[in-house]
Amino acid sequence: MREAETGPAAAHYTIAIITAESSAFPDMQHFLAPRFKATLAQNEKQIQSAVDDANVRAVLLDLDSIGEDTSDAFRLLQEIRGVRDDLVLVAITRSNSRTVPLKASQAGADEFFLAPLDFQELQIVLARAIEKRSLQMEGRRVVEQAESKSAFCGMIGGSDEMQRVYQAIQAVADSNTTVVLRGESGTGKELVASAIVQSGARRDKPYICLNCSAIPESLIESELFGYEKGAFTGADSAKSGLIESAHGGTLFMDEITTLDHGLQSKLLRVLQERTVQRVGGRSAKKIDFRLIAASNDDLEELVRQGRFREDLYYRINVVPIFIPPLRDRAGDIALLVDHFLRIYCTANRKPLKQLDPEALEIMEDYSWPGNVRQLENMVQRLVLMNDSAVIRAADLPQQLLQSSTAGQEAVLIPPDGVDFDAEMDRMELAYLTAALRRTGGRKAAAAALLHIDPQRMKYLCRKRKLAAEG
Repeated sequence: MREAETGPAAAHYTIAIITAESSAFPDMQHFLAPRFKATLAQNEKQIQSAVDDANVRAVLLDLDSIGEDTSDAFRLLQEIRGVRDDLVLVAITRSNSRTVPLKASQAGADEFFLAPLDFQELQIVLARAIEKRSLQMEGRRVVEQAESKSAFCGMIGGSDEMQRVYQAIQAVADSNTTVVLRGESGTGKELVASAIVQSGARRDKPYICLNCSAIPESLIESELFGYEKGAFTGADSAKSGLIESAHGGTLFMDEITTLDHGLQSKLLRVLQERTVQRVGGRSAKKIDFRLIAASNDDLEELVRQGRFREDLYYRINVVPIFIPPLRDRAGDIALLVDHFLRIYCTANRKPLKQLDPEALEIMEDYSWPGNVRQLENMVQRLVLMNDSAVIRAADLPQQLLQSSTAGQEAVLIPPDGVDFDAEMDRMELAYLTAALRRTGGRKAAAAALLHIDPQRMKYLCRKRKLAAEG
């Protein structure tokens, strides 16, 4: 008995009651006393003091006694919620208006009660609400702590593989060394490049990004090196290229292996001489920039095939950083899903969704050929297309379910279970019907197809009243 009294059910909470009717406070204080320590707040100073008190776990607000009308009380609710998201806010009114509960909820109220109060019900609801909010806040703190340990310059991941990437970024950030980022498509090479820049001495200098595969071959030379007036038809004025624009800062070249041999040769000269010459220009301009290159190709194989210059390979492959595929990042999927859920639920003004443990298990079984980009796209789709508060296994795309043992189990056995005998009966009938249809109704042939005795086949057909030939 003594242990039960010291458990969660015996906890005492400090609450504040905001009302202008001080005569009602003693009764409320008396009836709530077994569980709650209540303080009265009547004026602005007392209300502010109650909100500032970290020990106060809930506020009961009498909507009818604040200001000229309930709109003043709703504004007060909003102000309190804006300051303390950990508080449980309870709105109380004598009004039977249908709009009051909705407006109170929109203003931030967690619970709503009509006066006169049922104090026994109020105690139960209030205690549960405080405990639930406490768990929510603790969960949020845990997630934030996990993210603070697992986040780096916009990247999310606490796995050993990602920790090694973070260490590599910090090691090269302050140098001017050329870096090549290597990894599969969708692993986040752009984020790693950005993190190198943000962590280094050139963070406030120009940062120019170029996806070499996204610009037509006929335009990429002039985009990269710039051109002088009259260099070609349509060159009505001189224009600096991306290398020039990166002077003092960083140039990030994604998919660098898509450059043709001519451009590879010109880029090599720029890196060797640290000068750039515009298309149609006669003089070279001294340039100071750092190059970060990226590719999802096997650079060594391309060099062997003669598709990528060996001398340029050695020039850019000074410090390679390998970004691991998502399938090799143990434990990171849960962090990433939580991160993307918060982003897209907020962006689409939807309540924060939760991921069912079975759904997470299926995600962790999947190989993710599209890596983080594929995961992000899937989470965004689940947020937009699913109105339930919890994302379950059945909500996941079929390709995930079919490739996962856990997913196949989820398809076979839904969350509410299955009638085994009914399912077996249904499957038996389906197999018999299919075998008879395929054999043109011949029982002997159907029995051979199902690897059962012909006599048993005849018995099953009679039992099921299936018309068939002998």
